Amino acid sequence: MDYLISKNISIIDLGPLNNDSVDYPDFAKKVSNRIKSKKSDIGILVCGSGTGMAISANKMKGIRAAVCYNLRSTRLSRQHNNANIISLGSRLTNKKDALKLVSIFIETKFEGGRHLRRIKKI
Repeated sequence: MDYLISKNISIIDLGPLNNDSVDYPDFAKKVSNRIKSKKSDIGILVCGSGTGMAISANKMKGIRAAVCYNLRSTRLSRQHNNANIISLGSRLTNKKDALKLVSIFIETKFEGGRHLRRIKKI
């Protein structure tokens, strides 16, 4: 959060707000609802592997959550899939890399074209 704030990026923290164990689908739903209602443009989800959050978020129509694990997967998730949520694995991605991935996700634009046709089929 501090990194995004330092880049003048507006954030809304939907939790969890402490270190207690939580059920990640609850938070995936909160973020997905916010994007679906167009209150936010993109979302960032984090769980152990990133996979559980992405699976949960992708249950909602209009959500395209991508598990991103390197620069190329992150860039392509936006360029080709118009992903609106990045899902990161806290057990698999160190903080330095996670910040790079989030930056790439925010900065990369959807290419449209043949990719739009495919997105419409999802």
